Amino acid sequence: MGKERRLSNILKSDGKAFIVAMDHGTFSAPAGLENMGEIIELIKEGGADGVLLNPGAAKKYADQMIGLGLIMRTDLPPTLMSKDAHESRKTFGVEQALSLAADAVIVNGGTGTGVEEITLDAIAATVNECEPWNMPVIGEMVPGGFDSPKELKNVTNLAANARIASEIGVDMIKMPYCEGFADVVKHSFVPILVLGGAKTDNDVDFVCSIKDAIDAGASGVAIGRNVWGHENPKLMAKALAEVIHGNASKMDIEKILR
Repeated sequence: MGKERRLSNILKSDGKAFIVAMDHGTFSAPAGLENMGEIIELIKEGGADGVLLNPGAAKKYADQMIGLGLIMRTDLPPTLMSKDAHESRKTFGVEQALSLAADAVIVNGGTGTGVEEITLDAIAATVNECEPWNMPVIGEMVPGGFDSPKELKNVTNLAANARIASEIGVDMIKMPYCEGFADVVKHSFVPILVLGGAKTDNDVDFVCSIKDAIDAGASGVAIGRNVWGHENPKLMAKALAEVIHGNASKMDIEKILR
């Protein structure tokens, strides 16, 4: 299968993607993901384009995922029991992604002392491994690495991370959003998906922040807790789908979520 065909299962005809990240179970046992099959059905009904899963979940819920794009994570983070946080270690390969009919793989990245020595090598190795198989690679680029402070996630650092990942050869980037994001997009060769971050309390403000990201040039989102952790995942998915693919206004968002 060609790379463009796989990417078309993630990025729709408008060049945008709404991905729900559900890969949190290798860190802990997250409340809200006890019944992933049910959540997958709800977010599919709400308008999600694809899901981000670990290999075990992709295998378990293959039937529920018919009609959705699949991004498979290739690395493992430190668990909640880890005394010393460390960067994710690449553990899964392209063969596993192919066996699960994945449309892309994702690997954690980021820059900074003690971070890039591991993560940039992992991204480059993944690109080299996947290229002969036409398997798209998504670099998850977070300045400072796993769980870094907010002040590191500024325009300068995000733009550098986007450019570095582009130069290494990824096909897409997942990264945090910040004010001035249009300047980040200018430095990327490839589409950027904005990650969702920590669970928020104000639904309208959160969805409006995603609208700001799309307006700034982001090609979509990969959001987890703010979708599957919502009291009504289908409704939140619908609001996000309308913003990403339907150019919904703040008034539209308020009508959907009230």
